[in-house]
Amino acid sequence: MTTKTKVLVTGAAGFIGSRLVEELLRQGHEVRAFVRYTSRGGRGWLWELPRELEAGLEVVFGDIRDERAVREAMLGCDIVYHLAALIGIPYSYLAPRSYVEVNIGGTLNVLEAARDLETRRVVCTSTSEVYGTALYTPIDEKHPLQGQSPYSASKIAADQLALSYYRAFALPVTIVRPFNTFGPRQSARAVIPTIITQALSSPRVELGRLDPVRDLVFVNDTAAGFIAVAGCDEAVGEVLNLATGRGVSIGDLADEILSLIGNDLEIVETDVRRRPEKSEVFELIGSADLVKSRTGWGASTPLEQGLVAVSYTHLRAHETQEVISYAVFCLKMGG
Repeated sequence: MTTKTKVLVTGAAGFIGSRLVEELLRQGHEVRAFVRYTSRGGRGWLWELPRELEAGLEVVFGDIRDERAVREAMLGCDIVYHLAALIGIPYSYLAPRSYVEVNIGGTLNVLEAARDLETRRVVCTSTSEVYGTALYTPIDEKHPLQGQSPYSASKIAADQLALSYYRAFALPVTIVRPFNTFGPRQSARAVIPTIITQALSSPRVELGRLDPVRDLVFVNDTAAGFIAVAGCDEAVGEVLNLATGRGVSIGDLADEILSLIGNDLEIVETDVRRRPEKSEVFELIGSADLVKSRTGWGASTPLEQGLVAVSYTHLRAHETQEVISYAVFCLKMGG
């Protein structure tokens, strides 16, 4: 996407969304960021954006479930990157209706507004979780879809709804299907921040199963993939994986992170962190051949380099917190 455009990013305050917003601004695009309204008026990770980029940014607050708010946010935008979603798999076991309302209903609102406004391009965000445990690897876009959690089922439905708007109404939609994205700003609920946080503050690292295998894509590469897809006319009506084609087990990942941090801790499996047996996805290794043939995109950040960046971020935050705690202690002691 080389031509400067006005774009909307839903879910802009989140982990991937904020990184995508930042990269779009660096490329000179006008960005409208759709952020979920809260009483605090928080902008999520958008507060980390460099000040020199803020001139091209407009933040609007709303709820992806609100049809009117979504349509108003999309007015005047050439391209819509739809990332807003509920993404936590464990919570989807507890509140499946919320995932239907946000992930399916929110996508419907975007599609309906895009159809009415004749939006030039809509990029919808999927997830590798829709494939379930691999029947073969690397997983290409023709792999069967298997809803092994309410979260993945809601994303399958949203994907199919988006593709139906392409087939039924010629809406220029592309589905981007990232494999396991990681990097700075990722929620502590994700496996890599979980391992790092425990490594810095606990006597051992407690995880669920250690044998599942994941294809880990650094967040900067994922954002670049979104932008490449949006600028490719041949990608309209298609589903495109963003993957590295390489897998690592959770156990080996934990070992590598502990080695980077320099902490030799015991790693143990705990039942409380396990998914239900039939819901566990054991192997996700993706093929990015199709997106590469369409756009030339490929993941360029080695796993080790990405882990160093994430570990450094957490180490710095940990040290800062220790400094703050010490300062509070001194104040209490009158020092």
